[in-house]
Formats: sequence, C-alpha cells, structure tokens
Amino acid sequence: MVDASESSTAPPTGPGPAPDPEALALSSELLSQIQAEVASGGGFLPFARYMEQVLYAPGLGYYVNGLRKLGREGDFVTAPEVSTLFGATLARWFAPVLEDEGCEILEFGAGSGRLAGDVILGLEEAGVSLRRYRILEVSPDLRQRQQAFLANRLGAERMVRVEWLDRLPEAPIRALVLANEVLDAMPVELFCWRDGRVWQRGVGAGESGLVFADRLAPPALDAAAREFQASFGPWPEGYVSEWRPTVGPWLHAVAERLERGLIWIGDYGYPRHAFYAPERVTGTLVGYYRQQLVLDPLAWPGLMDLTASVDFTGVAEGATKAGLDVLAYAGQGEFLLGAGLPALFEQSVAGKDDPKEIMQLAQQVRMLTLPGEMGERFQVMVLGRDCALPPASFPDRRERL
Repeated sequence: MVDASESSTAPPTGPGPAPDPEALALSSELLSQIQAEVASGGGFLPFARYMEQVLYAPGLGYYVNGLRKLGREGDFVTAPEVSTLFGATLARWFAPVLEDEGCEILEFGAGSGRLAGDVILGLEEAGVSLRRYRILEVSPDLRQRQQAFLANRLGAERMVRVEWLDRLPEAPIRALVLANEVLDAMPVELFCWRDGRVWQRGVGAGESGLVFADRLAPPALDAAAREFQASFGPWPEGYVSEWRPTVGPWLHAVAERLERGLIWIGDYGYPRHAFYAPERVTGTLVGYYRQQLVLDPLAWPGLMDLTASVDFTGVAEGATKAGLDVLAYAGQGEFLLGAGLPALFEQSVAGKDDPKEIMQLAQQVRMLTLPGEMGERFQVMVLGRDCALPPASFPDRRERL
C-alpha cells in the first residue's frame, strides 16, 4: 500500500539567490534519474535511497557535482571554517596519543581541508612529528579542493605526509580517526507513526514533481520505530522521525581496521531519549542552501545539503557491538573548553594591538562554545580501542545516553 503525501519539488522560500541555469540543468538531470528510479520501483523510492542519490550520485549528487558548498559563500559553515582554534585545540588535546602510540591520523570527509591543515600545523607547534595524515574522501571534487588548499597551506615538505584514500585501508592501523560532521550526512530512513502502525516514508511521483509517499514499514524499520515509541512515547498521531541504520556497519568497518587508537566524532545530535521525544513531531531532517534552512527535503535535488541529527545513543550502541570502548561524551563547548581552547585563545591574542582582530577571535570562540551557538547543539563522542583518553577537564556526560 502506498499513500501519497504532501510536498513537492518547489524551491526553498526566503531570501537568497536562485540557482543559475547550469545548476538548474544539473538538478533537472538528477531529478529525471530519480523519477526513473521511482517508476522502476512501482511508484515508491525509500527515502534513504533518495538521500543517497541527491547527495552522492556520480557527477550529480550534492557532494560530488563541483558546486561550491562550504564556507561563508557556500551553503553551510562547519566548526573548522569558523576558526583555526578548533583544529588547533584538537591537535593539542590528542598530541600525547600520537606521540606515545605512534599513531597516524585518518580523517573521514575532510570538507575544505581546513581541519586537516589546522591539525597538522597545530601538532607541529606542539612538537609532535606526525607520521602520516590520511583522508578518506568519496567526492572527487572535494578531494581536488582539499589538495589545492593544503598544498598552499602546508607547503611541499609537509604535503608528503598527506595521502588520500578511496576506501578504508586493508591493513590494520594504529590511528586517531576524525569524523567531524560525517554521520549527519549518512542516509536515513524516514518513518511516520499513524493509526498505531509504522509507515515507511519515501518518494513518489506527483503531477508537479516529486512528492512524499508512505507504505507500511519493512520489518527492520518497523521493529526499530516500535521500540523507540515504546521507550519514549506515546507519540502523537502523524509523528515523523528518522532512523539511520548505516551507523552500525560504518563503526564495524572502522573497528575492523583499528588495531589501536581513538575515534573522535563531532556532530549535531541528541541522546536517544531527546531524539525521539514526543514533542519532536517532525523529526530533524532539513536542507541547507546558501546559509538558509530549507524544510522541504525534495526541493532542488543535488543543489542543497540534506542532513539529519545524530542519535548518539545509537552510536554508543554500535560502538559497543563493534568491540569499541565509549570513552567520552560531551557538548562541543564543554569539550573544547576542557581540551585547551582558552589557553590557545590567550596565546593567539597575546601581543596583538588590533582590538578588531581580538574581537573577531573572541567571537569565534563564542560561536564554537556558547550553548546558543554551536556549543551545545554539537556533541562530541570519543571511542577507543586499547587507548586511554588524553588529559582533559571536560565533564563526562555518558550517563545521558
């Protein structure tokens, strides 16, 4: 049974420039591919598959189509784009692990390359010799941008230690694994709670374009949603949320390669009881286009980022099943302040005479750490195998999971 629902391919509303003709042509081509896949699926395409296509379809998906995405002129800004102090703080905090364990760094989805550059230079300032920095990047376009940025930032001598990968290494590694705003871009299943049943929400074809369509959920999604409802409900009629089944396999794959080391995960999200709270009636799925929040995830396929918050309880569960230790969980602000950001800020402003420059640095710190900015909305989780946490003074919030 398929039930057509509302929504369409109407563009986002609000201020901001419309896509140029080249971008619209790209989106139209991707839309045609999706419509063909909807038709071949009997009029229904699971949302996880739709999200995979609009983000990663070869040559057309958001992360691989060559359009500008990151930074003030792109669609969204990540913590490394806010301030070099973010990466510098990470580098100072985990420097003892790299020094004592002989680890390398493996970063997933390096974005513009800014985090990699800040970490490499921060480790150098801390007196730590980095053996190798590897970046696993699925986007050919972003890989080229990272290579150009880091070559300019680091110079030839440092660049010999930077390597790009298409997949996880085959051999076991001792590593510090970085995953900053990676999990939120993994495709999600959408579901709706209606009439005491779980409905899988997907994409169908309407007269004016793509529309939401519902069908009874397959067994795995049905079981997961019913468990969440029993634990955190009752949910109101029409409650919509997400489930991300890909996190467990991702953690398992990383754990299989990790002989020893830490996995640092930073992303926006919640513990499960908050993620599936009854008042969160429309879920967390949103789009971003030119620094604007877009509530219609079917708008302009391939031209905007689609993202959903992370269920950090699910991450912890997946880590435990993969044989990893859950070592820390805290808000981003708490983590950064306890991992050495204040001292790095003081070093950065020492000897500066320009009040404007000092104010800019202070504003960057506020954006990274204040609860009303990125400090609480973004969470940090550290997983490990046979490796202890570096010294820090941030609070342990694992009991919230």
